[in-house]
Formats: sequence, C-alpha cells, structure tokens
Amino acid sequence: MKLLVLGGNAWLGHEVARQAVGRGHDVTCVTRGISGSVPDGASHVQSDRDDRHGLDAVAAVHWDAVLDVSRQPGQVKRAVRDLRSADHYVFVSSASVYANHGPLGQDEDAPLLPPLESDVMETMETYGEAKAACEKAILEGMGAERCMIARVGLIGGPGDIFGRTGYWPMRLANPSVEDGTVLVPNAPSLPVQVIDVRDLAAWLVQCCEKRLSGVYNATGEAHSFADHIAAAREVAGHQGPLAAADAEWLHRHGVGEWAGPKSLPLWLSDPEWQGMNARSNRRAKDAGLVLRPLAQTLRDTLEWEESTGIGKPRRAGLTQDEEAELIAELG
Repeated sequence: MKLLVLGGNAWLGHEVARQAVGRGHDVTCVTRGISGSVPDGASHVQSDRDDRHGLDAVAAVHWDAVLDVSRQPGQVKRAVRDLRSADHYVFVSSASVYANHGPLGQDEDAPLLPPLESDVMETMETYGEAKAACEKAILEGMGAERCMIARVGLIGGPGDIFGRTGYWPMRLANPSVEDGTVLVPNAPSLPVQVIDVRDLAAWLVQCCEKRLSGVYNATGEAHSFADHIAAAREVAGHQGPLAAADAEWLHRHGVGEWAGPKSLPLWLSDPEWQGMNARSNRRAKDAGLVLRPLAQTLRDTLEWEESTGIGKPRRAGLTQDEEAELIAELG
C-alpha cells in the first residue's frame, strides 16, 4: 500500500507511520519538519500545509490511502482538493465534535457542534467546531464510501508529552511526602476513558488497508476513576495512603481539572462534561479495534516517564512542592 501520512513526526502520526512501515507499506510523511523526525523507513516531504500549494509535491502521485490528523479546516479542504484521486481517506477527528458531553454511553449518532465557518481555528476554544468542519469537508469532497472518520478520545501511553496519563503512575511511584500519601480527587465514580496510542495507530493502519468507511468513536474502555487509580497504584507499587479531597476544597485551593499547571489530571467535577470519557466504542471494536489492558498502558507509560526524567517540566499535574503543601493543608 502507498500510504500518505499528513503529519508523521508528532506523537500519533509518528506511531501510525512507524507501524505502517513495520507492516511493509510504502509510507510518505508530509510535515513541516519542526516536531521531530519521521520513522526510519518512511519518506519525508517537508512542506507547510498553510501554503496554498503545500501539497503540490505529492498531489500528482496516486495514493492507496491518505491519513490526515489536521485540526485546521483550510488545510483539510486543500488536501481534499489536491488528493481527490486517492483511493481512501482516513481522518483522525475528535470526540470534541459532539454537542453534548454530559450523557454516558453516547454513540456516533449523537448531535454534533456546528462546523467552524472559518478556514482557520484561531484558539482551542473552537477545536470541536474546527474538527466538525474538517469532517464535513472530507465527507463532501471524497464521498462517504471513500473515507473514514475516527473520532478519537483521550490518547495515552508512552510518549504522552501532555502528561495526562503519565501523571498518576509517576506520582504514585514517586510520592511527594515521606509517608507515601498521594492526593487524589474524591471522585471514585467519575468515568475515565483512555486509548493507548499504539492500539489506535494499529487500528488506523488496518482501516487504511481495508479501506474501511464510516464514522467511529475511537476510544478506550471506560473505567471509574477509582479503578484507574487502582491500576496506577498496582503498576507503581504504591503502598501509601490516598488523601481524597472534595471538589470544593480543591477549587478553593487553586487546583485545576483535567490538565495544565497545578492540576489533578483526568479529573472533571462538572457532570455536564463527564460523558466525554464514557462514549460507546462498540462500533469501532466491531470494526477491528483491539484494546490492551489499562494496566499495561499505565505500566509502559510509567517506564517512559522514568526514562525521560520524572523531574522534567510537566504540562499536567502537581509539582512535588505543590502536592506536599496541599496534603499538609488537607490535614
């Protein structure tokens, strides 16, 4: 298969290209060349997709499949224009396209946000609308039978530079205080849904091979927050206490949700957002998506965290000093 990956040097795109090369495919990656190198065995075309003619170097080639991870509607519209002769188009969208994130277990037929009218997503506040616009451009330009839309949930696993899935096994393996206490939100029933980047990439490559069409929620299995922490404790070998703090107390002490500085990753206190991590993945599993156990993902992510240095700047979580201070305050 001649596979064109629009991306290929960042986390998911790199893993897709790496696995496709490993399966014997002829892989070409189009990137700006600023986020790292493409995998060994893949060809690289350096180009800026914001340029109106950014895909000229690959437009004349016949591709068996194209895989696109863009969030910018203009980039996707130009790709559909220039790569219309490709046999198949796989687009990595997001569960953020859905209009309602409260109900649990919603499937692919749930209502969507209106597509972004602009070709350029200026801020992450319109990320869902931008991805919806990308989906619309692909479906209209390629035809539903020649494309597949993967609405991806939270991605985790080795290489998670965002720190959301690595924080808990890392912190539980390296507590901030002497008795091993780790601060957690008091949200045991909160759903958490993580898909391992390696499982997602493997399925996306298979979708290209099979020319699978349709729309799919590409998400992991939903676990309770309590079960997620239990799995993280197991792989970290944590024996210390857990200090559970209520949402009101955490907010009063400046602790953020989900990600970012001084946060407790994966935690969401607003019920109107809790369905974001409990979407139905039945359609994707029926189409061949295979998911490894959560504990394996967390174990491998912990190994990656430790190999890259637990003291490195983080994009999610509490620092040791922040956590120690909060634990002391909680009493």
